[in-house]
Amino acid sequence: MAVVLTVDFFPPIVDDPFTFGQIAAANSLSDVYAMGAKPIAALNIVGFPSDLDMSILAEILKGGASKALEAGIIIAGGHSVVDAEPKYGLSVTGIVNPGSQTANSNSKTGDLLVLTKPIGTGVITTAGKQEKVDDGVLKNAVEIMATLNKTASEAMISVGVNACSDVTGFGLLGHLREMMEGSGTGARIYKSKVPVIEGTEDLLNQGIAPGGTMRNLESLNPTVLWGKEILENDKILLCDAQTSGGLLISVDPNKADELQKSLSEAGTLSNQIVGEVYSPSENDPTIHVIG
Repeated sequence: MAVVLTVDFFPPIVDDPFTFGQIAAANSLSDVYAMGAKPIAALNIVGFPSDLDMSILAEILKGGASKALEAGIIIAGGHSVVDAEPKYGLSVTGIVNPGSQTANSNSKTGDLLVLTKPIGTGVITTAGKQEKVDDGVLKNAVEIMATLNKTASEAMISVGVNACSDVTGFGLLGHLREMMEGSGTGARIYKSKVPVIEGTEDLLNQGIAPGGTMRNLESLNPTVLWGKEILENDKILLCDAQTSGGLLISVDPNKADELQKSLSEAGTLSNQIVGEVYSPSENDPTIHVIG
């Protein structure tokens, strides 16, 4: 067996400490799931202010432990430091049979691209910090972020796919660009097919978007050809910095129906085909976004 190691942590994006712990743990586990590996153990990583009540930290750790239990792993310990603001995440150890891992750099021309969670968490959590979001919209986004990519990964492994990346801070198009550049391919994305969390587009219309999302858009613009029908808010949405987003899977078209069926049976939040992989000519963009 080969060992997979990953680490991730960040400051709170929601007010409730238990929920923050859940989201941070789910996010940390996603890199292992995206590689088609099985997590087996984790270590807590904590930054915490000395002037905050330790009961808050206890709730954060309980939230993380609840997701570790759901993932079937143990948290074997960890490390903490005094910090100006709370931070939490996991260092995760996983295992995979050598040669069986799913890389993010093996997409093939003709592959279809499947996304397993809707996008919009960056916009919604930013609106939450500004107290401009409906409670139901925020609750739905929180539930999506706290959902493990475990069953999506298991479905992907059972079918056999060419490439995969989890969608996190670089947004859907940022992680897609990384996949395409690593594979030497290009991609067409159909904006109308991308699943979006309810309420996201209303918030975009109010001018709400996190700074990280806008930096993603600025970085991606040189490598994306935007269709004439694509609006500015569409661009922001597709570049929205996600937390604990879904898996973006590149699959042979002959296996796409099987993958969608397996994802549906596994109860994933989405099994939507959002685009396709093509072989770009010298002057083609890495990504072409169509309405």
